[in-house]
Formats: sequence, structure tokens, C-alpha cells
Amino acid sequence: MSHNKEIERKYILHRLPAEIENAVCYELRQGYLASGESEVRLRDKAGTFTLTCKQGSGLERVEEEIKLSEEQFSRLWPLTEGKRIEKRRYQVPYGAYTIELDRFSGALHPLLVAEVEFASVEESKSFRAPPYFGQEVTEDKRFKNRSLAEYGLPQ
Repeated sequence: MSHNKEIERKYILHRLPAEIENAVCYELRQGYLASGESEVRLRDKAGTFTLTCKQGSGLERVEEEIKLSEEQFSRLWPLTEGKRIEKRRYQVPYGAYTIELDRFSGALHPLLVAEVEFASVEESKSFRAPPYFGQEVTEDKRFKNRSLAEYGLPQ
């Protein structure tokens, strides 16, 4: 089990940057078992299965992650019906950072979101976003993956 404090900023994108052509890319599907201030998520990341619990909101959150077997994942997955997202994630290098750029599919298409993780809150405050980033939505709960899975695209 890994234990992390996640410090992350999130942005909407209006277009895919040219940099994704050389980016590492993989498919993700996520489903949510519980939500609220604590969220419980199942994830299939290109055949790697995890159960993740997150607590808190905004810039800084506590995260616990447990690896699952494919069988465990398959038994829990039906419990996420109606609370799922699918997306393609690109890992785009940007200076000292890796931008995780998500291109959503299904009902959330054509949503594009970028996330950047930091070692400290201070570091996150000094970050200068690339020009292709749009509005920051770090504090906007409507753009949390769990909210997108439950309620769809914000109006």
C-alpha cells in the first residue's frame, strides 16, 4: 500500500498541444464506489488494477492506494455502474514537470483536462502554466473526476 499527500493543480484545455505526438499514452477507466469528502475509486490503468481512497478537496489531498488482482477488480466493478469515466491519458514533459493530459471519451467527450503534481504547496504556487492551458479548475468540484462520473459535464 502506498500513502501520499497529493498536491495537484488542474486546468481545462481548449485544444490538444502538439507535444502529445511524442507523449507516453495509455487508456484509463475509473469507477466510484463512494463519494463525499472521502472518495473510493476503482481504476484500470492499462491492465493494472487499483483501489484508491482520497480524502480532502482542492489543492492538497491525502491518498491511499491498494493494488488489486484482475479478479478483485472485476468483482467490484459492477458496483460502480452509473459512476464511471473513460479517458486516454498522455504524459507530457514540461520542464521539471510531467503534465497528465486527459482526453475523455463517451458522454464526457470532448473534455480535455490537464493535471500537474507538485512536491509542495509552495512549488505549486510558483508554477507557470504553458500557453495551451485554459482556465484553472483546481478548486471547482464540478471538474473532479468523481463529479464528472456522477453528474457529467458541467453546464
